[in-house]
Amino acid sequence: MPRSAPSFLNHPSAVLAAALLLPLGAAALGAPTPAVAAEPPAATAGAPGPITHPDADHLGSTLPGRPAAGTDARPSTADPLRARTVRPSGTLAAALPAGARPLGLDVAAYEPNVDWAATAAAGASFAYVKATEGTSYTSPTFSSQYDGSAAAGLLRGAYHFALPDRSGGKAQADFFVDHGGSWSADGTTLPPLLDIEYNPYGATCFGLSTSAMTAWILDFGNEVKARTGRYPSLYTTTDWWRTCTGNSAAAAAYPLFVANYTGSAAPTPNGWTGQHIWQYADAGVLPGDQDVFNGTPAELRAFALGTGTTTPPAPAAPAWPLTQQGDSGTRVTVLQHLLNAHGASLTADGQFGPGTRSAVVSYQSAAGLGADGTVGSATWQSLTGTLLQGASGSAVKAAQVGLNAHGASLTVDGQFGPGTRSAAQTYQTAQGLPADGGVLKPTWLALVAS
Repeated sequence: MPRSAPSFLNHPSAVLAAALLLPLGAAALGAPTPAVAAEPPAATAGAPGPITHPDADHLGSTLPGRPAAGTDARPSTADPLRARTVRPSGTLAAALPAGARPLGLDVAAYEPNVDWAATAAAGASFAYVKATEGTSYTSPTFSSQYDGSAAAGLLRGAYHFALPDRSGGKAQADFFVDHGGSWSADGTTLPPLLDIEYNPYGATCFGLSTSAMTAWILDFGNEVKARTGRYPSLYTTTDWWRTCTGNSAAAAAYPLFVANYTGSAAPTPNGWTGQHIWQYADAGVLPGDQDVFNGTPAELRAFALGTGTTTPPAPAAPAWPLTQQGDSGTRVTVLQHLLNAHGASLTADGQFGPGTRSAVVSYQSAAGLGADGTVGSATWQSLTGTLLQGASGSAVKAAQVGLNAHGASLTVDGQFGPGTRSAAQTYQTAQGLPADGGVLKPTWLALVAS
């Protein structure tokens, strides 16, 4: 459910202003068939009911409130910035720095109005677009989004939202390929994508056993391979994969598109040593979800062509640090500014004394966290959010202090202007992070962990 932004951001009304996220076919395809709002009601007791909200089922739509495997943090709730129309901005329309990993996005009918030229100007290199769900729904915005992203110069691909309790993997693969999910080696089409995540209509694993779920995924993938010549990419979370497939390694030949909003793509599911694409946030500089390719622009083009499917493993992920009374230094200064952004009135002196501990306890109590006065993974992730150019306030000061500690020379004035954005991109590129010029979870994690 949409939330209002905390008052500390005090952002302007410009379209690409700041927001805080609290914890998280082929080119020749014709237009898809008209959308069908729902599958027929189930005919037998206990069978799945009708599909009632397919336009809201997008990549990651079922993640809010679910744990990220290996962490104690949870993704944010849905953010109202997801569905905004992005328009050109003289301060934000800039190419990615040399050496930056390609940025991308994924969209569905949930984001009906995307300015693709502005999205490309803001740094996007690729997009995935929802085509189908189940065996009857086709997205009413697929053609405009798929063709519009290509016209703006983005590599693009189609994805299918899986409903494994309603029909077999082969049947859904055929429906997908017939309605947008094909592939050709034209250099602009990404491999088809299977979105397999928590069931939006019932039991988490769709009522399937781990072996039956694994078999369903393989049936879908084998049919896509037979029809298109490519195995589909696989979008999922490590938590869902462990829960619903028993952490099977049977699909490791499929390129991995992993979702994790906690600052790192790790840990990946069993069978994969890294990922091709990481969905790292559900809102940010680009419309829709925020994605990054784990490689160079040339490797992304090779991935689209099918001539390069091996991507280097993701680097080892840093851990959110444990920070407590008695500590001192830049990390504590960043913490104090973040606490001030949430209502404290601390002097940001870099000393974790009793006053800072009291402010931590107050924040933890208000946020429903364990109020122990120490700052670990859950508290850091709750304190940090998404900052974009145009933001102001104590959270921006926190980011500026962190960037200065890593080589920047910013005035800590709490104003997120072009200089802060440039410093963020320089740091992100050097660290192999998504170089979006905002300060999102991956950047916060890197800033406070080192």
